[in-house]
Parts: sequence; C-alpha cells; structure tokens
Amino acid sequence: MAKKKAQESKKKTTSKAAPKAKKPTVSAIPTRTVPVRDRVVHAALALAADLRWVDVSLNDIARHAEIDLATLREHFMDKDDILVAYGRMVDCIVLDRFPAGTFDIETPHRDRLFDILMERFDVLNDDRDAVLSFLDSFKGDPKQAIIGLPHLGRSMEWMLAAAGIDMPGWMGAVKVTAVTGVYLYAARAWMHDDSADLSKTMAALDRGLARIDGWAERVFGR
Repeated sequence: MAKKKAQESKKKTTSKAAPKAKKPTVSAIPTRTVPVRDRVVHAALALAADLRWVDVSLNDIARHAEIDLATLREHFMDKDDILVAYGRMVDCIVLDRFPAGTFDIETPHRDRLFDILMERFDVLNDDRDAVLSFLDSFKGDPKQAIIGLPHLGRSMEWMLAAAGIDMPGWMGAVKVTAVTGVYLYAARAWMHDDSADLSKTMAALDRGLARIDGWAERVFGR
C-alpha cells in the first residue's frame, strides 16, 4: 500500500491501532445488494470506465442500475450530483480506514495528512479509468469543476478531522483551503502516475505539504 511504502521511504514510525478489515471499493459493490443511490454510483463508474463521461446519459445510468428515470430523479438532481455522491463514498472508505486512535499522539499533523491523502488516492486508483473520465469531462464543462470545488473542500474538511486537526473559525477556513490546494496539486500528478506504488503522486503530495510546512505552526498547530 502506498501509505506504508511512503512511511518506509521517509524512515518514520507511526504507531497505529490494529488495522480494520477494509471495505470493498466503490466499483466492487454488487449491483443488486445495495441501496439505489449506491447502485447508481456503481453504474456511473462502470459506464465512465468504458465511455467518455460526457457521452454517458441519464438513461444509460438508469438502465445500467436497473431502475427507471423517475427513480433516478428521486435520488439525484443530475450527473453532477452522482459525482458528489461518489466523492462522499470515497470519503467514507478513507475515514473507515482511519478510526480514532490510528495515530500516535506524537505523530506530526503533516505526516498524518500525508497518510490520509495518499489513502484517498489509493481509493481513487481502484476506480482509475472512471475517475479519469470524470476529470476529463471538466475540460469541456468548467461548470462541473466550479460546482465540485465546494464539495472537495468538504471532503478535505473530513480528511483534516481524521488527522485530528482542529478547524475553528476563520483559521479553519485557511486550513481547508490550504489542504485543498495541496490535494489538487497532487491530483495533477496522480492523473499521469502509472507507477504501481503511486510514487509520483507521493512525491507531489510531499512537495505540496512541504510548501505549507513553513507556516505549519499557525495552520496545523504544530
């Protein structure tokens, strides 16, 4: 796993609780055994992995999820809303892998964030073809990127919470903005990272965190 390899390369030790059994990846969820919303996300991932996301219609998604359009509309506003639901699923998978007590109290916040954000890229990598299709669609429709940014900020807020980083008041907004910027910087590397251990992504994430490390005492409290 990228997290473990990153820690070994940095020659740092993080005391962790016994690992929990991992949840299945979003793309591995069987269609007929989960709620409608999850079935729709699963259908979107499967279609986006084979087609350009811009060419996938709501009718396509409904058929693949084995529901009608009325049911799809009951649960989602549009295709962008489906992407938001996918992002929430990714958040939940990552948060489940970092329960309370995962990190030793002495583990620096920067190292915690590195582990958590790399885990998020690991989860995205399980659905790589579909996610790249989603991201490619942003090029032709900037509206999607604009709509998605606030949701990404909320995801980063949850990642900060998993790292045990407090986010009160205006300083909380600074922290979320800073981590969101670092994440987007690393995401650009992830898009072109075909290495088995996501080494290019790890390097970009490490550089991004280093850029804000100079004011870490004010931002992260350490």
